[in-house]
Amino acid sequence: MSASAVPARKPELVSVVIPVFNGLPELDEQLAGLAEQDYQGPYEVVISDNGSSDGLAEHIDGHPLTARLRLRYVASSATPGPSYARNNGAAQAEGDFLAFVDQDDRVHPGWLSAMVRTAADYDAVSGAVEVTTLNTPEVARWRPMPAPADGFPTHYLPYAHGNNAGYWRAAFDKVGGYDESLFGGDDVDISWRLQEAGLRLGHSADALVAYRLRTTYRDTWRQALNYGRGAVEVYVKHRAAGCPRLPFQATWFSIVLVVLHNPFIPLTRNRFPRGLWTLHAGVLAGRLQASLRHRTYYG
Repeated sequence: MSASAVPARKPELVSVVIPVFNGLPELDEQLAGLAEQDYQGPYEVVISDNGSSDGLAEHIDGHPLTARLRLRYVASSATPGPSYARNNGAAQAEGDFLAFVDQDDRVHPGWLSAMVRTAADYDAVSGAVEVTTLNTPEVARWRPMPAPADGFPTHYLPYAHGNNAGYWRAAFDKVGGYDESLFGGDDVDISWRLQEAGLRLGHSADALVAYRLRTTYRDTWRQALNYGRGAVEVYVKHRAAGCPRLPFQATWFSIVLVVLHNPFIPLTRNRFPRGLWTLHAGVLAGRLQASLRHRTYYG
């Protein structure tokens, strides 16, 4: 049989795993998006509840989309954090291909078809995200995203964004799933571990997810702190495998932006959107905190 005649690798069953913590009512929008998929193969949706107190279990029991999505509820409250919820949901899922999305976003109709199509040639797949569908124009300016075709490169290896990633189960199990000790950067970490193990990460520009952003400065700051801390922790974990420090130019850019372009101070020039500045400032603060804690310099 010629190479061109080899059948494309297809999953027998896709399991879409959603880690959830007090995700109502936004979760229903994600479920509605999953119900609109044009994917022709079988798939199930696993709701992995990380200790919700908003009546999630009762909400899922008898949900109108149960039959359409093969919807299942999994209790995952033993350890706080989305990494544990993802791992436990994956452990109880039945599919040979695992796709991960978040509770408050919405997949585009062609998302799963594109994910599976790209996965035929890779061990894992990253999808693209956009910020215009679920956010106001003002909030969308707080978080510029790469073009869908660009994926998510870093100064070391590319990664799959945590709210839009797919893994063949064999690859996911080989690298041990998500690191449950990380509360930031767990998506970068698993992507890097996968590639360090010699597995291949592909990217699908057509596997598109609408990303819901934080809408307050306080929530954006908290999220950014976790990003900054997580970046240092992931670097410390991977430096022995060859991960370099963040280029100094990137750190210098962050410092200049935070100090000279603070939109909360009227005298600064070239003012950035306040949410975007808050994101940069929070990431920088988180990196400094974690660098001191680990007694390392990342940047």
